[in-house]
This record gives sequence, C-alpha cells and structure tokens, in this order.
Amino acid sequence: MSTEFYSVEIAGLKRDLRLFEIRPGLKIAILNILGDTELVQTCAHELAKKLEDTQYDALVTAEAKSIPLAHALSVETKKPYVVLRKAYKPYMGAALRAETLSITTGQPQTLILDEKDIEMMKGKKVVILDDVISTGSTLQGMSMILGKAGSSVVAEAAIFTEGDRAQWMHIISLGHLPLFTE
Repeated sequence: MSTEFYSVEIAGLKRDLRLFEIRPGLKIAILNILGDTELVQTCAHELAKKLEDTQYDALVTAEAKSIPLAHALSVETKKPYVVLRKAYKPYMGAALRAETLSITTGQPQTLILDEKDIEMMKGKKVVILDDVISTGSTLQGMSMILGKAGSSVVAEAAIFTEGDRAQWMHIISLGHLPLFTE
C-alpha cells in the first residue's frame, strides 16, 4: 500500500501532508503540528500579524493538536490562552460542556471548559484557534461553550481551512486544503 502526500508551503516552510481516508472515496491531508516547533513558531508569527487589527482579550483552542499553536501565538501576542478539554477530570469542578462531531473519527466529542477558566472568560472578547477547520463543528462547540461562559467570539483563526473555500472566507488563515475524492 503506497502512501500519498499533499505538499504545502507556509511562509517559506514546506511540508508533505499524508493523505488519510476518512470514508470511502474521500481523503484529507493531515496536518500534525505536534513536535514541529519550526512550523508552529512560523504559523504563530504569521497568524499574529493577521490578528494585529483584531481587538481581543484571549485565545481559545480545543485539545490537543492545536495546543502548541495556541501557546506559541500566546507568547507572540502576549495574550492568555485557554484549552477546551475533551475529557472531564474531577478537578475541573463545575465545568461547561458542548458536544461536537470529529471529522477524522466521525464520532461525537465533548469539549469542556474547566471551572477555573469560566470566570476568566466572562465578558472577554476571544479568538477561537484551531490547526485545521474542516466542518466547523469544533468551532461551533467552542462558540457554544464560550457563549455560556459570557464571552464573545470576535474572530476565528486556523493554519488551514479545508473543503469548501467559500464557506471559510471569514476565517483568518494561512492557507486552504482541498478535499481529495476518487
């Protein structure tokens, strides 16, 4: 079985993304930034430039692959970040929850805002951040939780959007990935 790749370039950095079949006849290019510090730093720097004119108080992302990006962008912009978890732990107290659907697994997933972060989010303007925005279900889940916490989402940002480009024109991103059909 041969492995297929899709090549991308972000601010002069080239990466070959492995194609992964999510259902028969449909593949997506997998961006996995975990451990790729060069790419994470470059993307954070480029996204920081694109967010310069946006007034916001904090960054919010979902666990797990986009955590390094949120951290690097937080350092770059000097804005705090919050991670929405996918599994509840008892120390998270009276956490807020929202359900979403994962494109890679096709399964429902829960997003959880730790009780300690709820107060910090009240009345804040936030930027939702993800590595790749595919269906928008994670964005929707993040927005639901942040609304419950009393935050307002002022922008949505990602390294890449994916799929129907017209659907993602409002997203602050560094590029777009096509879907691969047979």
